Amino acid sequence: MSPTRIPAAGTLPWRLRDDGLEVALVHRPRYDDWSWAKGKLDPGEDWAVAAARETEEETGLVVRLGPPLPESRYVVLDRGEPGDKVVRYWSARVTGGHGHLLNEIDEVVWLSVAEAHARLDYARDRDQLLALVRLQQDDRLDTWPLVLVRHAHAVSRGDYDGSDDTLRPLDAAGTARAEALAAVLGAYGVTRVVSSPSERCLRTVEPFARAAGTRLRTRAGLSEEGYEEDATKAPKHLLRLLGRGEPALLCTHGPVLPVLLEMVAARLDLDAAGAVEVVEEFAEARDSKLAKGEALVCHVVGTGDDARVVAVERHLP
Repeated sequence: MSPTRIPAAGTLPWRLRDDGLEVALVHRPRYDDWSWAKGKLDPGEDWAVAAARETEEETGLVVRLGPPLPESRYVVLDRGEPGDKVVRYWSARVTGGHGHLLNEIDEVVWLSVAEAHARLDYARDRDQLLALVRLQQDDRLDTWPLVLVRHAHAVSRGDYDGSDDTLRPLDAAGTARAEALAAVLGAYGVTRVVSSPSERCLRTVEPFARAAGTRLRTRAGLSEEGYEEDATKAPKHLLRLLGRGEPALLCTHGPVLPVLLEMVAARLDLDAAGAVEVVEEFAEARDSKLAKGEALVCHVVGTGDDARVVAVERHLP
């Protein structure tokens, strides 16, 4: 019998001080070890959501996920049986929190890279630390997220009895996806929401905007009808977001996405380590014009003409 798969997720919170890069480690008195904040996924939970949630629950720190880091795989005993534990990690910037220690953690410390390397109890945890250092050295650590979202599944045109297609609503699956997507977007700290005014787009991102207390901005040029009338407006909206450099999402339709995805493709950083994986991941998303309800997270360094995408992640329904 093969070991049970145990999914878990965590982060490496980081900050820059005068002396250089520092990272946050946690101490677990139950095991008397030093490691990264992490924990098991709840049933049906997205990996990124679990990473942000577990970090807050263990350290009291609210984080915004940045570029992903190498995962860890190792065997543990789960209720007396061997389990194959898979832990996915992200770099993470602290954005808030009370700092109270929770979930069997009795100490959180900020250490320099050298101190952290020496303090970590498991060799596997050093893989993430070294990857984080490489991101900083390549100027790929200090990023902001640009998230492209294709609206979730809507009632089909054939089953819709209304005359105005812009009012066609999400179906039950689309509504459920919109609720799940809210947690994903929260993990990346999105603060600006721009959407097509069509009902199916609005309802895809409205649960997140409501939960985050963020204004939902609509742009007619992002609708199918607006794009058919003037194809230059949608790219301008994306350019404005790139110019602002604020954690943002843009929600639109399948026919509008190709031109926006080509704009992102032109900003992929092809010189950095791991560029092949980034290009391949992006190409799969671009070729499908995103699945309905998908969020494509682009980790961006810089703004405006200097903006470059250093990592991408697909969050599929």
